[in-house]
Amino acid sequence: MPRSQLETDRLILQRFSRRDHNTLDDAIRSSLPDLNQWLPWARLDYEHGDTNAFIRDSLQAWKEDRAWDYSVRLKEQPDRHVANVSMWTVSQLGKIAEFGYWVRSDEISKGICTEAVGRLLEEAFTSLSYHKVTLRIAIGNDASDRVAKKLGFIREGVLREELLIRGNWIDHSLWSLIDREYRSLHRSRVQA
Repeated sequence: MPRSQLETDRLILQRFSRRDHNTLDDAIRSSLPDLNQWLPWARLDYEHGDTNAFIRDSLQAWKEDRAWDYSVRLKEQPDRHVANVSMWTVSQLGKIAEFGYWVRSDEISKGICTEAVGRLLEEAFTSLSYHKVTLRIAIGNDASDRVAKKLGFIREGVLREELLIRGNWIDHSLWSLIDREYRSLHRSRVQA
Protein backbone atom coordinates (compact mmCIF):
# COMPACT_ATOMS: atom_id res chain seq x y z
CA MET A 1 0.00 0.00 0.00
CA PRO A 2 1.34 3.48 -0.81
CA ARG A 3 2.00 6.00 1.91
CA SER A 4 -0.93 8.23 2.86
CA GLN A 5 1.13 11.39 2.36
CA LEU A 6 3.80 12.14 -0.23
CA GLU A 7 5.69 15.38 -0.83
CA THR A 8 7.73 17.22 -3.42
CA ASP A 9 9.57 20.50 -3.01
CA ARG A 10 6.35 22.48 -3.42
CA LEU A 11 3.48 19.94 -3.18
CA ILE A 12 1.74 17.79 -0.60
CA LEU A 13 -0.14 14.73 -1.86
CA GLN A 14 -2.39 13.38 0.86
CA ARG A 15 -5.09 10.79 1.24
CA PHE A 16 -8.54 12.36 1.34
CA SER A 17 -10.40 12.80 4.58
CA ARG A 18 -13.97 13.91 5.27
CA ARG A 19 -12.76 17.39 6.13
CA ASP A 20 -11.59 17.82 2.50
CA HIS A 21 -15.17 18.17 1.27
CA ASN A 22 -15.34 21.96 0.92
CA THR A 23 -11.95 22.49 -0.71
CA LEU A 24 -12.45 19.56 -3.13
CA ASP A 25 -15.97 20.70 -3.96
CA ASP A 26 -14.68 24.22 -4.67
CA ALA A 27 -11.97 22.89 -7.01
CA ILE A 28 -14.44 20.70 -8.89
CA ARG A 29 -17.07 23.41 -9.28
CA SER A 30 -14.54 25.98 -10.48
CA SER A 31 -13.26 23.48 -13.06
CA LEU A 32 -16.44 21.78 -14.28
CA PRO A 33 -16.56 23.53 -17.67
CA ASP A 34 -13.10 22.10 -18.47
CA LEU A 35 -13.45 18.70 -16.77
CA ASN A 36 -16.89 18.07 -18.27
CA GLN A 37 -15.57 17.19 -21.70
CA TRP A 38 -13.05 14.59 -20.43
CA LEU A 39 -14.48 12.91 -17.33
CA PRO A 40 -17.84 11.13 -17.04
CA TRP A 41 -18.38 12.14 -13.39
CA ALA A 42 -17.85 15.87 -14.11
CA ARG A 43 -21.45 16.62 -15.05
CA LEU A 44 -22.59 20.24 -15.17
CA ASP A 45 -25.29 19.29 -12.63
CA TYR A 46 -22.64 17.99 -10.20
CA GLU A 47 -23.83 18.33 -6.57
CA HIS A 48 -22.29 18.54 -3.09
CA GLY A 49 -23.51 15.00 -2.46
CA ASP A 50 -21.32 13.80 -5.34
CA THR A 51 -18.27 15.14 -3.52
CA ASN A 52 -19.33 13.34 -0.32
CA ALA A 53 -19.80 10.11 -2.29
CA PHE A 54 -16.36 10.44 -3.90
CA ILE A 55 -14.64 10.95 -0.54
CA ARG A 56 -16.56 8.03 1.01
CA ASP A 57 -15.62 5.78 -1.94
CA SER A 58 -12.02 6.93 -1.82
CA LEU A 59 -11.68 6.15 1.89
CA GLN A 60 -13.22 2.71 1.35
CA ALA A 61 -10.89 2.00 -1.60
CA TRP A 62 -7.87 2.74 0.62
CA LYS A 63 -9.22 0.35 3.28
CA GLU A 64 -9.70 -2.35 0.65
CA ASP A 65 -6.26 -1.71 -0.88
CA ARG A 66 -7.76 -1.35 -4.38
CA ALA A 67 -7.26 2.34 -5.27
CA TRP A 68 -5.42 5.31 -3.84
CA ASP A 69 -6.66 8.86 -4.45
CA TYR A 70 -4.61 11.87 -3.40
CA SER A 71 -5.58 15.48 -2.86
CA VAL A 72 -2.78 17.68 -4.18
CA ARG A 73 -2.03 20.93 -2.37
CA LEU A 74 0.66 23.57 -2.57
CA LYS A 75 2.79 23.68 0.58
CA GLU A 76 2.33 27.45 0.63
CA GLN A 77 -1.49 26.98 0.48
CA PRO A 78 -2.19 23.70 2.32
CA ASP A 79 -5.91 24.41 2.70
CA ARG A 80 -6.55 24.71 -1.06
CA HIS A 81 -7.14 21.67 -3.29
CA VAL A 82 -5.30 22.15 -6.61
CA ALA A 83 -5.36 18.67 -8.19
CA ASN A 84 -6.20 14.99 -7.85
CA VAL A 85 -3.95 12.07 -8.69
CA SER A 86 -5.07 8.47 -8.36
CA MET A 87 -3.53 5.04 -8.73
CA TRP A 88 -5.12 1.60 -8.89
CA THR A 89 -3.88 -1.88 -9.69
CA VAL A 90 -4.87 -3.18 -13.12
CA SER A 91 -3.03 -6.51 -12.77
CA GLN A 92 -1.50 -7.88 -9.59
CA LEU A 93 0.16 -10.71 -11.48
CA GLY A 94 1.60 -8.33 -14.10
CA LYS A 95 2.37 -5.66 -11.47
CA ILE A 96 0.57 -3.04 -13.55
CA ALA A 97 -1.01 0.14 -12.18
CA GLU A 98 -3.08 2.81 -13.89
CA PHE A 99 -3.02 6.50 -12.99
CA GLY A 100 -5.61 9.21 -13.41
CA TYR A 101 -5.27 12.93 -12.77
CA TRP A 102 -6.82 16.36 -13.13
CA VAL A 103 -5.87 19.91 -12.14
CA ARG A 104 -8.22 22.74 -11.20
CA SER A 105 -8.64 25.12 -14.12
CA ASP A 106 -6.95 28.14 -12.52
CA GLU A 107 -3.79 26.08 -11.84
CA ILE A 108 -3.25 24.65 -15.35
CA SER A 109 0.14 25.11 -17.04
CA LYS A 110 2.07 25.53 -13.78
CA GLY A 111 3.66 22.06 -13.74
CA ILE A 112 1.56 20.90 -10.79
CA CYS A 113 0.18 17.81 -12.48
CA THR A 114 3.54 16.76 -13.91
CA GLU A 115 5.14 17.15 -10.48
CA ALA A 116 2.38 15.30 -8.63
CA VAL A 117 2.21 12.42 -11.11
CA GLY A 118 6.01 12.24 -11.11
CA ARG A 119 5.99 11.83 -7.32
CA LEU A 120 3.35 9.11 -7.51
CA LEU A 121 5.42 7.36 -10.19
CA GLU A 122 8.35 7.33 -7.80
CA GLU A 123 6.14 5.68 -5.18
CA ALA A 124 4.80 3.14 -7.69
CA PHE A 125 8.15 2.08 -9.10
CA THR A 126 10.33 2.25 -6.00
CA SER A 127 8.28 1.60 -2.85
CA LEU A 128 5.56 -0.55 -4.46
CA SER A 129 7.66 -2.33 -7.13
CA TYR A 130 5.18 -1.99 -9.99
CA HIS A 131 6.50 -3.12 -13.37
CA LYS A 132 4.34 -0.86 -15.52
CA VAL A 133 2.12 2.20 -15.16
CA THR A 134 -0.52 3.04 -17.76
CA LEU A 135 -2.62 6.10 -18.59
CA ARG A 136 -5.78 6.34 -20.68
CA ILE A 137 -6.22 9.87 -22.01
CA ALA A 138 -9.21 11.10 -24.01
CA ILE A 139 -8.24 12.01 -27.57
CA GLY A 140 -8.04 15.78 -27.73
CA ASN A 141 -6.99 16.26 -24.09
CA ASP A 142 -3.68 17.82 -25.10
CA ALA A 143 -2.79 19.02 -21.58
CA SER A 144 -2.89 15.46 -20.23
CA ASP A 145 -0.90 14.24 -23.24
CA ARG A 146 1.80 16.82 -22.43
CA VAL A 147 2.05 15.51 -18.85
CA ALA A 148 2.50 11.95 -20.17
CA LYS A 149 5.22 13.05 -22.63
CA LYS A 150 7.12 15.11 -20.03
CA LEU A 151 7.26 12.10 -17.71
CA GLY A 152 8.54 9.75 -20.42
CA PHE A 153 5.40 7.72 -21.11
CA ILE A 154 5.21 6.00 -24.50
CA ARG A 155 2.00 6.28 -26.51
CA GLU A 156 1.02 2.72 -27.40
CA GLY A 157 -2.08 3.33 -29.48
CA VAL A 158 -5.75 4.25 -29.45
CA LEU A 159 -8.52 2.52 -27.54
CA ARG A 160 -11.54 3.03 -29.75
CA GLU A 161 -14.79 4.17 -28.13
CA GLU A 162 -13.30 3.57 -24.71
CA LEU A 163 -15.63 5.65 -22.56
CA LEU A 164 -19.16 7.02 -22.83
CA ILE A 165 -19.18 10.72 -21.92
CA ARG A 166 -22.36 12.82 -22.27
CA GLY A 167 -23.83 10.34 -24.75
CA ASN A 168 -20.74 10.17 -26.96
CA TRP A 169 -18.24 7.33 -27.17
CA ILE A 170 -14.78 8.84 -26.76
CA ASP A 171 -11.56 7.31 -28.06
CA HIS A 172 -8.61 7.29 -25.64
CA SER A 173 -4.89 7.03 -26.22
CA LEU A 174 -3.08 4.40 -24.17
CA TRP A 175 0.25 5.38 -22.65
CA SER A 176 2.69 3.30 -20.62
CA LEU A 177 5.91 3.58 -18.70
CA ILE A 178 7.90 0.50 -17.67
CA ASP A 179 10.04 0.35 -14.54
CA ARG A 180 13.38 0.12 -16.40
CA GLU A 181 12.40 3.15 -18.54
CA TYR A 182 11.52 5.07 -15.40
CA ARG A 183 14.85 4.20 -13.76
CA SER A 184 16.76 5.22 -16.89
CA LEU A 185 14.90 8.54 -17.15
CA HIS A 186 15.35 9.18 -13.43
CA ARG A 187 19.10 8.53 -13.65
CA SER A 188 19.38 10.89 -16.63
CA ARG A 189 17.56 13.68 -14.76
CA VAL A 190 19.68 13.24 -11.63
CA GLN A 191 22.91 13.37 -13.66
CA ALA A 192 21.82 16.46 -15.63
